[in-house]
Amino acid sequence: MKQFVALARVSSREQEREGFSLEVQEDALRRYATQAGGKIVKLFKIAETASKGDERTAFRELIAYAKKHCAELDGLLFYKVDRAARNLFDYVELERLESEYDLPFISVSQPTECTPAGRMMRRTLANMASFFTEQQSVDVREGLARRVQEGWFVGKAPYGYRNLRKDGRGIVEIDPTAADNVRRIFDLFAYGNCTLDMVVAKLNTEARQFRASTPKFPRSSVHNILQDRAYIGEIEFKGQWYPGKHEPLVDRATWNRVQALLGGHVYQSHALTYASDLIQCGQCGHPITGERKTKGQRVYVYYRCTYYNAPGHPRTRVTEADLDRQVLAIFDKMRIEDEAIRDWVRAVLTAQTRDSQADSLAQRGELQRQETLIVNQQDRLVNLRMADEIDQQTFARKQTELRDRQAAITLQRDVLNRSHDETADLAVKVFELSQTLRRHWLTADYATKRRILEIVLLNCQLDGASLCPTIRKPFDQLAEGLVSEKSRDDRI
Repeated sequence: MKQFVALARVSSREQEREGFSLEVQEDALRRYATQAGGKIVKLFKIAETASKGDERTAFRELIAYAKKHCAELDGLLFYKVDRAARNLFDYVELERLESEYDLPFISVSQPTECTPAGRMMRRTLANMASFFTEQQSVDVREGLARRVQEGWFVGKAPYGYRNLRKDGRGIVEIDPTAADNVRRIFDLFAYGNCTLDMVVAKLNTEARQFRASTPKFPRSSVHNILQDRAYIGEIEFKGQWYPGKHEPLVDRATWNRVQALLGGHVYQSHALTYASDLIQCGQCGHPITGERKTKGQRVYVYYRCTYYNAPGHPRTRVTEADLDRQVLAIFDKMRIEDEAIRDWVRAVLTAQTRDSQADSLAQRGELQRQETLIVNQQDRLVNLRMADEIDQQTFARKQTELRDRQAAITLQRDVLNRSHDETADLAVKVFELSQTLRRHWLTADYATKRRILEIVLLNCQLDGASLCPTIRKPFDQLAEGLVSEKSRDDRI
């Protein structure tokens, strides 16, 4: 009885619908072997789900098996020539088996004789198959590039969006539940004073669900979400980012803040007022962290350097009550008891803001000039690409840089426009805040206290048990007092 080794390959659902499924090929191959008075002793299958690596592995196993058992085999069976090899290099390997190991190449649905004319016919069919595969690859790449240029994702949409078909085209829309989770993640990390672990814990305690199959939020997924530019309206293609048509889930200001925070070390703060990178150690410069100690029914909060246990480091711990007393002492220094003096300060602030508004107008003019320059650079970049003077990757990289710069300028201009008419009121509000800081502090929750400290303090160090802050303007002037060597005329 003759013995054959066979290969069945299907690479797409379209081929399966056209009748080239693995089952159809296997039936045809076994039928041929039976009619030839033999059997298939080894059948190799390559399914449509196989990766390129798996395909190459199966093909190499076929070649190795055929060489090892060539004396026992009577031929290599394939359904069609293009099912045997997808490129000319593979076909050459199969033809070498025929010429060097005397293993005939047999195509059951495209029979050819083992003659020069028959081999020429097979080579022509193999060449056509190779051309089809290469051209299909080119068409797919061009199709993906066109889809990117039109502003659509080329694959599965990221978390927060979902794929759907509309009028025969694949588009994306916002998944309301997942999108709300994404916005919450960015908000917690950007403005909630949360580390990655705290964000994950907060999401899980809020009874939010990541996916039906994975209810809890994985830490790695949260980190990837915070780094994905898709949420500001861009799409990734071959390592570059392009403008997308999908609706952004996060504004640029929040995105920029998150990236700045991700760029540094974020420490676990346990939701304590003075922890989470707010204060640095005066000894080594590392962040101050907090810890809770429970003794009986009472809870004590201490603050210490994150390198507290390092050899030679001072083992100093400060209670939260002690830090509160020092902060309130700073607030008390800003308080002006005389009502007449407070009225005079308000009047001076209102007058001084007129100069600030003029400066704001000049800044808006400069930002407008810079934005015009960027628009001109974008036009020149497009012209260079159309003239094929720069490649696609360079074009995409430069385009992303210009978009980021333009977004930053637009954000600055929006901030100036928003504050233009509020500057005078804001200056007075800042002064009023400085006069009521103690009252606000004593009734504030954790988040409000953190916000107050971020507004008043530029940075802060803990030198032993003493708080050494750098106070922001104009609070620093109020803390120094109105009668100061730095004062002149009617300026505060």
